Amino acid sequence: MSPDLEGHGGDHAAAVARSHGVETMFTLSGAHVFPLYDAAVKGEARMRLIDVRHEQTAVFAAEATGKLLRHPGLAVLTAGPGVTNGVSAVTQAYFAGSPLVVLGGRAPNARWGTGSLQELDQPPLLSTVTKLSETAATVDRVGPLVDEAFTAARTSHRGPAFVDVPMDELFGRATLPRPSPPAAVRLEPDSESLAEIAALLTGARRPLLVLGTDVWADHAEEAALRFVDEAGIPVITNGMGRGVVPGGHPLLVTKARGTAVGTCDLAIVVGTPLDFRLGYGRFGGRDGAPTARVVHVADSPGQVSAHAELAGSVSGDLTACLDGILSALSSRPDTDVWVTGLRDEVTAAAARDAALLAAEADPIHPARIYGELLPRVAEDAVVIGDGGDFVSFAGKFVEPKRPGQWLDPGPYGCLGAGLGAAVAARVARPSSQVVLLLGDGAAGLSLMDIDTLVRHELPVVIVVGNNSAWGLEKGPMQLLYGYDVAADLAPGTRYDLVATALGAGGELVTDPRELGPALDRAFASGVPYLVNVLTDVTAAYPRGTTGI
Repeated sequence: MSPDLEGHGGDHAAAVARSHGVETMFTLSGAHVFPLYDAAVKGEARMRLIDVRHEQTAVFAAEATGKLLRHPGLAVLTAGPGVTNGVSAVTQAYFAGSPLVVLGGRAPNARWGTGSLQELDQPPLLSTVTKLSETAATVDRVGPLVDEAFTAARTSHRGPAFVDVPMDELFGRATLPRPSPPAAVRLEPDSESLAEIAALLTGARRPLLVLGTDVWADHAEEAALRFVDEAGIPVITNGMGRGVVPGGHPLLVTKARGTAVGTCDLAIVVGTPLDFRLGYGRFGGRDGAPTARVVHVADSPGQVSAHAELAGSVSGDLTACLDGILSALSSRPDTDVWVTGLRDEVTAAAARDAALLAAEADPIHPARIYGELLPRVAEDAVVIGDGGDFVSFAGKFVEPKRPGQWLDPGPYGCLGAGLGAAVAARVARPSSQVVLLLGDGAAGLSLMDIDTLVRHELPVVIVVGNNSAWGLEKGPMQLLYGYDVAADLAPGTRYDLVATALGAGGELVTDPRELGPALDRAFASGVPYLVNVLTDVTAAYPRGTTGI
């Protein structure tokens, strides 16, 4: 094979994408980016092409691909509104640290400034939510700049990158060197910092480990589980950290989270920001307990918290960080009494949960859905949450047995991500169950892309928790003002009929006794299938944070 590649701009961009492991292009058709489609279906660097019904779905799918496969996903958006429709999904990837590359169309250079169709200088719009946002101004810059974008997206700390190409340059031809496979970059942590953290852990009596998304993204899941087992430290997880310590593990104390967070004397937070989900880095201080010391372990220097008061910190390859702390331990901390207390609380919480999971209430309590769903979910299932209160219940009850099996929007909290994630999960994990949990509010933002699942023959089980309201807003507004507005949706909307109209399966459930049989039919159908469950709007999730 020749060391050079002759082709149009799409050929060069696709060749780079393939060298970075891309096998699927997510898009919504647009003439500005036709050469990228031509490369995908007829060129040397062919890949699967999946077209969707809204550009945000294409980017959400590419972002979820990056989360699941741990190399950048690829979305291709046509110029102007095609790009702007994808901005929320790009922003989600930025906050979640998801490796993602978005290639955008752009009005032609030859017509720039004259008012051609969808003429917009797009990189400035995305510059604050990407690691790289630039225009490949000439065809010979397409390959090198797209390679820079993929390299930026996959390098710690991971995130999205954006490149647009003028239409006339993308259709233009050039001969360029073939792209080479990317070289791995490993950031080594500081050994003195590791030793200082180990000393803090040795002296702790109530230590807590928190594992987040970057543990999975950085391929550190084995090191994290080894750390938990050998140090004997209780753990809670968030994001794609869920499943790193499998559900049912004796040191996984998510069900005792309040006590663990509120009364620990040392919190070691690995691979997740000290944001609203973790009290902005405040641990301890509950029921007279002293404030805990906090250690932050991040995959890159820029991710170490700048706002929290830290007793220690280190950054670098997370496997090296976790193994380094473990190696530097002079002795295992004495956690027996601490762990026993937390385990007792986990057991008591599980007993309380059991009553909710079996609730016979009419209207249906949202927890009952999970009581029926969990026994039917396989260990390798990908479970996706997209919603407010309904998905908060999922966070409470769903404890994955394996890492890389849970997807949610992350700290940006963007509704509408679920259908794109479901598309991606079915493509990335073709032999696994894929379960999408949708609040009815989230359903309204994305349900048209059931058509994408149908057209591309991607079976997914979709469960809609339909309480006919924006539940996450309704309760708090009533608490603040004594009334609520703009929080109610049409009662009993037949989202199942929307699904069947688009060629999927679907049914309505109003009786808790019918939940199990409906789910069985969904899993057995072999097609996209939506189970629309009418739930009790007064059964609000008892949340402890508003994110403010």
